Amino acid sequence: MTKRLPCPPAPGPLEAYAVLFDDLFGTPAQRRGFREFLAGLLLPRERHKTLTCLAGTEPVVGAQHAAVQRLQFFLSESTWDGEQINARRLQLLLADPATAPHDGGVLVIDDSGDRKDGGATAHVGKQYLGSVGKIDRGVVTVTTCWADERLCYPLHAVPYTPAHHFHAREE
Repeated sequence: MTKRLPCPPAPGPLEAYAVLFDDLFGTPAQRRGFREFLAGLLLPRERHKTLTCLAGTEPVVGAQHAAVQRLQFFLSESTWDGEQINARRLQLLLADPATAPHDGGVLVIDDSGDRKDGGATAHVGKQYLGSVGKIDRGVVTVTTCWADERLCYPLHAVPYTPAHHFHAREE
């Protein structure tokens, strides 16, 4: 077996966490992308978590920056399995006594919706959107979280697909 090529380390103690996922990525570019994505999610930022923000660049003008393009490729084109990443993340949370589920916590199930115009985006349809309190065109995501009085962490997030997506369109 050939030795894995190194990638730039994640900042500070984040590297020790990122290393636990390395075997799930086949290339140094994927391992680097994962580290950059984690850092973007966890480092304090002034703006919402947009792609340019995750890469640490300015909105709009930074969209063509190499770091943004690299992160865009990692998230949308690179061949890695999100289910495997989530399974490993949950495995690590469940193994740690500080974050493992216990009788004093609860499983929270939530369905949130956001308005979305058009029909080109997957899972868009006329459906009840809790965020606006009525039926409208949008996307609904069902999430599960574990919570207790000390912490809360997401388990899964799955988009809800409206029934009309499963029926053939009449011509």
